[in-house]
Amino acid sequence: FRAAAEDLLFDITLVPMLSPPLPWTSYQTGGYLMAKTDIIRLPDHALQQRQRLKETPADQLYPPLDSLNQLGSIPWQVNKPVLDTVIEVFNNGGSAKLEIPEPPHACPASQPVNASMSKQERYEVYRQRMLVRRQKAEMYSLWCDALYKLSLANHFRDRIFWLPHNMDFRGRVYPCPPHLNHLGADMSRSLLYFAQGQPLGPTGLDWLKIHLVNLLGTKKRESMKARLEYAETIMSDILDSAEKPLTGRKWWMESETPWQTLGCCMEIYTALQHPEGPEHYISHFPVHQDGSCNGLQHYAALGRDHAGADSVNLLPKELPQDVYSCVATLVERERAKDSAAGVKVAQELDGFVRRKVIKQTVMTTVYGVTRFGARLQIAKQLKDIDSFPKEYVWPASTYLVAKTFESLREMFNST
Repeated sequence: FRAAAEDLLFDITLVPMLSPPLPWTSYQTGGYLMAKTDIIRLPDHALQQRQRLKETPADQLYPPLDSLNQLGSIPWQVNKPVLDTVIEVFNNGGSAKLEIPEPPHACPASQPVNASMSKQERYEVYRQRMLVRRQKAEMYSLWCDALYKLSLANHFRDRIFWLPHNMDFRGRVYPCPPHLNHLGADMSRSLLYFAQGQPLGPTGLDWLKIHLVNLLGTKKRESMKARLEYAETIMSDILDSAEKPLTGRKWWMESETPWQTLGCCMEIYTALQHPEGPEHYISHFPVHQDGSCNGLQHYAALGRDHAGADSVNLLPKELPQDVYSCVATLVERERAKDSAAGVKVAQELDGFVRRKVIKQTVMTTVYGVTRFGARLQIAKQLKDIDSFPKEYVWPASTYLVAKTFESLREMFNST
């Protein structure tokens, strides 16, 4: 796949491997076969951290090395039906709704300046020009990122490949290839599935249905039974999405994660078409089993924080709890108070304090996110809301960061 005039060239450390990676046997040995791979992502000037790693006894490194080896040993392949659909949307100009970036030339042109304009009008035109330049730069960056992902996926579309892994300074593991991997945003995750499949068996189809309902994001607080029942009510939409993703009712596009939803629709459709029944279908599809904000779960457990533990599903409940919605509710409560007191930014945020807006900040608080980093996270979410006034993105993000941190302290008062 190419949508650029020149060839795309990648260093070997930026692409997947066509053979299993070299097992990690020490902090110096492992990863790519023909290129040096750092076990921990450290800047060149981090000499003290590198010396500590060198002095660490080998037996203390074995558990993390085993984890990296396990993750790197998993073979992957490209989900070609989803890839072809994404490429079609990308080549047709992208889609903001589906988070497929539009080309930079789609950015609206700036208003020209003429001699009849007042000083204030010229100032407004220059301000708009600055915003357009910034938007065009962001669009170009996102477009190139999508181009790299799709080009590499198409290059590997008929091959089995592996992803060597390493760690950051906190011990969190990541694939070394930055473009084509199973992490990242919705589209990136939808492009890959396992090369080794397993028969669905008697319950596998039910888990695909539950996974699909989870991807929709509308039944997060329902029981498993209720989710299965809901999946049956939308089965016609699931099958229509799989058969005619771009020409049918396009139901999958309304999901919180549309591309993963489309992939799951196609997997359910293919399983149901199996001549011997879906239980005999060999599925390669990943079904997510996720914790409820794992970092907060650990802190709530360590602090014996019952209220916090209840919000992250550490205590028995018939229905799952959602910590992100709980925090959003507390933030909205404080916003409403400030709005009634005449705080302008709180008034502008009316109707925009949503779960999705504060989710990433809540999730990364326990991993050491700074106020500046949290501000960038929330600003990105606000920018993606078309109806939110763009001139209030920065003051609103600063305001929401403070309120989010305060709400977390209120919820996890023993942590």
